[in-house]
Amino acid sequence: MQVEVKVPQLSESVSEATLVAWRKKPGEAVKRDENLIDIETDKVVLEIPAPADGVLAKIVKADGESVASGDLIAVIDTEAKATVAAAPPAAKPAEAPRAPAPAAAPARAAAPAAKAASPSAAKIAAEKNVDTSWLQGSGRDGRVTKGDVLAANPATAAAPPAPAATAKPAPAIPMPAGARTEQRVPMSRLRQRVAERLVQSQSTAAILTTFNEANMAPVMELRARYKDRFEKEHGVKLGFMSFFVKAAVHALRKYPVVNASIDGTDIVYHGYYDIGIAVGSERGLVVPILRNADLMSIADIEQAIADFGRRAKDGKITIEELTGGTFSISNGGVFGSMLSTPIINPPQSAILGVHATKERPVAENGQVVIRPVNYLALSYDHRIIDGREAVLALVAMKEALEDPARLILDI
Repeated sequence: MQVEVKVPQLSESVSEATLVAWRKKPGEAVKRDENLIDIETDKVVLEIPAPADGVLAKIVKADGESVASGDLIAVIDTEAKATVAAAPPAAKPAEAPRAPAPAAAPARAAAPAAKAASPSAAKIAAEKNVDTSWLQGSGRDGRVTKGDVLAANPATAAAPPAPAATAKPAPAIPMPAGARTEQRVPMSRLRQRVAERLVQSQSTAAILTTFNEANMAPVMELRARYKDRFEKEHGVKLGFMSFFVKAAVHALRKYPVVNASIDGTDIVYHGYYDIGIAVGSERGLVVPILRNADLMSIADIEQAIADFGRRAKDGKITIEELTGGTFSISNGGVFGSMLSTPIINPPQSAILGVHATKERPVAENGQVVIRPVNYLALSYDHRIIDGREAVLALVAMKEALEDPARLILDI
C-alpha cells in the first residue's frame, strides 16, 4: 500500500516553507512517527513524521525546495522490503569515534551514522568541508551545533566535496585580514520575514520612543536575598525578566491604550496581557508569547522564558506560540546594549526595550551617588498613543522596578 507524505497545514500567515534535510534515503525502512525531514518556515522549524511503517519508496521534493501546505513530498510503501541498509545508531556524544589522523591512515575509516545538526551547522559544514558524523555534538541529545562545526579540525573531519548541484550556501564566516573576497548568502525564511515585518512597522506606524532610567538596586537586593531559595523551590533561576514583565503588566493595566492595537479605523483594547519576549537564536530573532502574563507568578514567568530559550535554539517553538501578543519586551542588555530604540512588532502598538544595568553616578538629595541604573526605552505608535500615556506608562514601570512592593500591592 502506498502512503503519501504531505506537508502539514501551515498557519494562515505562512504561505511557504523550505525542506531542510531528509533523514532517510529512498529504499530505507522507516517507522511510524519517526522524523523524516525538517521543514523551515519564516517562524519555526517543524518535523514531519512518517505516517506509517514501511519503506521510503520515493522522495518527491528534494532538500532546499520550497513547499506549501498539503504538498506531496514523499511516498512510503507499507508492503515493500528495505533495499538500503539503515545507518547504525550514532554513538553517545562522549563516545563518538574520531577519524584517524591523515599521517597514520590516509584512507578514512567508515563514517558513523550521520548525526543531527542544526540548519546553520549543516550549512557551515558544507562550506568548510566538514563531515558532521565525526563530530561530538554538544547540543541537546548530541545535536551538532554551529560552534561544533566552527571548532572542527578540517584535517580530521573533512568530508568529500559536495556536488555543485546540491551544495548549500553557508552563512558568512570571518575573513582573513586583508582578504578582498565577498560572500553572497541567501537570507533564511525567518530573516526574510523579520526584515519584512520591520520595514512594515517603520513604514506604517508613527513610531516615537520615550526614555527613562530605573534604579535597579531594590530588585537586585530582592533577587540576591531570595535567589537560592527560589531556585530550590521552583527549579529555575530567578532572573530579571520576570520583574520587567510584571512591571509592564502593572503599567498596561493603568494605561490600556498602550496594550491596544489598530484594526482599520478602530482601536482594539485588549482585556488580556499577552507579552512577547524577544529571544535570539542561531536562526534569528523570534518572539514567543507569554499568554495571560497577568495571571502568571514570577516562577511561572521564569520557567516559561527559560523554556522558550531552550526550544528557540532547537527550532522547537511552535507557530501558535509566536502568534498574537499585545505588547513586547526586548532585552538588549544581555548583549551589553546601553540604549536602543526598539521597533514595534505589528499589530502591537508598543514595545519596551531594556538594557544592561550598570553602576552610574546619579544625583540624590543634592549629592552624587553610585546606583545600578538601567535605561528603559518605550517605543509606541503615536497614531493611537499620545505622549502623555506613553510617558506615564514608562514612569509606572520605572516606579514598579524601584519599589517592587507595588507589584504585590498593585499600587
